[in-house]
Amino acid sequence: MNWFVGTATYIVIWWLTIFMVLPWGVKPQVDREAGHDAGAPANPRLVMKAAVTTVVAGVIWAFVYWAVTHDLISFRT
Repeated sequence: MNWFVGTATYIVIWWLTIFMVLPWGVKPQVDREAGHDAGAPANPRLVMKAAVTTVVAGVIWAFVYWAVTHDLISFRT
C-alpha cells in the first residue's frame, strides 16, 4: 500500500466512522427558542466525537494496513 492509497483509505474510514459516531448521546433541546430546529441537539460534543472518530479510524486503518501487507486484502485489479 503506497502513501496515496493509505491516505485515501484512512479518509474513507474516518468519514464512515464519523457518521456512525455522530448519533451517540444526542438529546433534544428542552427549551427551544423560536426559529431553532426542533431536531438540533442540546450539546453535540463535536470535538469529543471527532477525537473518538480519529482514534477508532486509526485502529481500523491499522487493521486494514496489516491485512493489505499480509496479502489478505488487495487493492489491485
